[in-house]
Amino acid sequence: PRLLSQFFFADERVTRVVAEINGLDADLDPQQYLVLLNQLHLSQAHLLAVLERIMEECIPTQRHSRDYLVKFPEELLVDNLGNHMLFAAECLLAGTFLEMEESDGAQLRPQARNLLCSLELVRTVLREQSLSQPNSYPEPVRTVLIQFDRLFAEFELSYVSSLVAVKSPDEIYRQQEIIVLFCETVERALHLGYLTQEMIDGYEPLLMFTIPRLAIISGLLIYPEGPLSLERSPEEMSRVFSPFYNLLKKIR
Repeated sequence: PRLLSQFFFADERVTRVVAEINGLDADLDPQQYLVLLNQLHLSQAHLLAVLERIMEECIPTQRHSRDYLVKFPEELLVDNLGNHMLFAAECLLAGTFLEMEESDGAQLRPQARNLLCSLELVRTVLREQSLSQPNSYPEPVRTVLIQFDRLFAEFELSYVSSLVAVKSPDEIYRQQEIIVLFCETVERALHLGYLTQEMIDGYEPLLMFTIPRLAIISGLLIYPEGPLSLERSPEEMSRVFSPFYNLLKKIR
């Protein structure tokens, strides 16, 4: 049950798979190469998951802020994002620029190198700690974990920002206004009897259509100066609704 022991065996698996890949001729056995790549992906994901739990246990108040994640498109916020970042760093260090311009990749390469070197240091330090005192986290261990956590967060933000348009503070605020509009719409609908608390508690499927429709009507007629205000230009509205500017005018 000890996290450092779990890390030891997870690290062993990654090391073993890497050794098998290095000893294989991919041209002679491409099928086995793909199998090993998949095993490497899974074993690295498990290693990062254990490392995340160790950091939560060891440096819970010294973690680097992840507030920037709110800027990312929702489709990127998946469970394996961290593993994808690690794979991206390895590709950049090898000179492979996936999904980006070569100039952007060249700028990110120093960050990728620092991240991977930090990960190797973390693996070495935690492996030694697991073999000596698997129940404690002395200061040298905490120091390398804090550094790795910071470098990982900085690379994640830089890499994603180079691939997609991250949300600006203004766009985040506009989406928060829409959340407030939906909440106020539900509260008003309950007060007027359009909805019942039982429907909400029972996750009535009809609500998935009803609440957004009511919120649009509320935003256009009841709160005309709110996030759906048509007195603004489409560029000043949230990207959630700006493509439907003319349709909103028709609805109003």
